[in-house]
Parts: sequence; structure tokens; C-alpha cells
Amino acid sequence: MNRTQKMIYISLLSAQAVILGLIERSIPFPFAFAPGAKLGIANLIVIVAIYTLPFKDSLKVVAMRLLMTTLLGGTLSTFLYSTAGALLSYFGMLFVKFTGGKRVSIIGVSATGGILHNLGQLLVASSIAQTWTVLLYLPVLSFMGILSGIAIGIAANFLMEHVSTIQRFKQEHE
Repeated sequence: MNRTQKMIYISLLSAQAVILGLIERSIPFPFAFAPGAKLGIANLIVIVAIYTLPFKDSLKVVAMRLLMTTLLGGTLSTFLYSTAGALLSYFGMLFVKFTGGKRVSIIGVSATGGILHNLGQLLVASSIAQTWTVLLYLPVLSFMGILSGIAIGIAANFLMEHVSTIQRFKQEHE
């Protein structure tokens, strides 16, 4: 893969993540028993980036997604929450992927990302509220993060196996 192809691939992944993030934002709140829980559909693209691109390039996808979704309808507070969740999730998924090796599947990596995304957002909320009691909501959000992480991991696994472009970039990355 040459430099231009890689730039186009990074741009396409970023655009897809932004679009999925905006679509998810427009979906009405699906979980009445867990206010604030989201499906994390844009993380599907982040997982694909982690498995098909080097660290620096997959981080670019995350950064561009955060920046563009904020510019297309976010606020400073949504940027803070999203950044904390996305970065903690991203680095946690990378850690699990590299330390787990072949023992941890893409579904396990995704579930880790779901939990850590919620943890990052709750840490920001607790620092804004200046109380740690906000973290008492973590078990509920962790349960939802695991469920959505498993669903996103299954979808990412499907994409990795059935989309030829993703397979080609994955082979070149390995």
C-alpha cells in the first residue's frame, strides 16, 4: 500500500466514524434503566482501525472522529466527555490487543473498550461535579458497555472477515 492509499483509507475510516457517531446521536435514547448509555457504533470503525493500521494512523482516526463530531454539533462539554472516553477506550483496547495476543478475540477487545469508554466519561463527570459519588453509576454503565462492546465486536469481526479492503489492510499491517 502506498502513502496515498493509506491516507485515503484513514480518511474514509474517519468519515465513516463521524457519520456513525452523528447517526447514533440522532437515535432516541434506547435504555430507560441506564440513562446516558449509548451503543457506541462509531467504535466499530475505531476497532477496524486498530486491527488494520499502525498505532499512529489509528490514533489519527480517533482524533479526527472526535474533532469532526464536535465541530458538527457538539459542545465543549461533549468534547471533554467524548475525548476522555475515546482515549481511555482506545489505549485500553490497544493494551488488551497487544498483551492478550491470540488469547483475546476482537470481541474481548471491543468489550474492554466499552467499559473503559464509560469509565473515562464518568471520571470527567466526577471531576466536573467535584465528587466521586458519580462513579457509583459505573456498574450499570459497565454492564451496558460490555453488552454493546460484544455487539460491536461481533460486527467488527464480521467486517474483518467479509470486506476485502479491510482484509488487505489487515494483512499488510500484520
